[in-house]
Amino acid sequence: MLVDFNTLPETSKVWIYQANRSFNDQELEEIKSKLDVFIENWTAHGADLSAGYEIKYKRFIILGLNQEVNNATGCSVDASVHFIQQLEKDYNVDLLDKMNVSYKQGEFVAYKTLSEFRKMAKDKAVSKNTIVFNNLVTNIAEYNENWEVPASESWHNRFLK
Repeated sequence: MLVDFNTLPETSKVWIYQANRSFNDQELEEIKSKLDVFIENWTAHGADLSAGYEIKYKRFIILGLNQEVNNATGCSVDASVHFIQQLEKDYNVDLLDKMNVSYKQGEFVAYKTLSEFRKMAKDKAVSKNTIVFNNLVTNIAEYNENWEVPASESWHNRFLK
C-alpha cells in the first residue's frame, strides 16, 4: 500500500540507496512510476505493507516502511533488493555498493569511493564540517536528524584527523 512518505511515523524503517550518479529528469519520472507500482504491490506473507518513498538530490532513493501496520519479512526485504537490482540494470547505475561516500560540495552532491574519500580527508580536501550522507540511519527519526550531517557527527569522522 503506497502512502505519502511524509505521513509515515518516525519509527518507520528506512532503507537508503545512493546512486553513483544523478538521475536525469526522464529517468526520475520512470523510476517514480516503477516505485509506485512496486510499493503498491509490496507484501509480507500476503499482507500489504504500508510504505512510501522519496528521491533526494536526484540520486538517493529512500524507502520507508510503517512497521506498525506490518513488518517486513525476509521475503519482502528480498523483493525490495531485487527491485533495486533491477533499477541498477535498467539505468546502468550502482545503488547497492555501501563502500562509497556521498557528500556535499557547495550545492552539489559528490560521490567517491571510500578509499578516495579517505585520501581526500588525509589531504584536507574534506573536513569535519563537510556535509556527508549517513546512509546507515535505520528509521525516519534518524533520517530526519542524522542523515545529512557534518562529517564530525557521522561514522565518516574516523577518517578525519
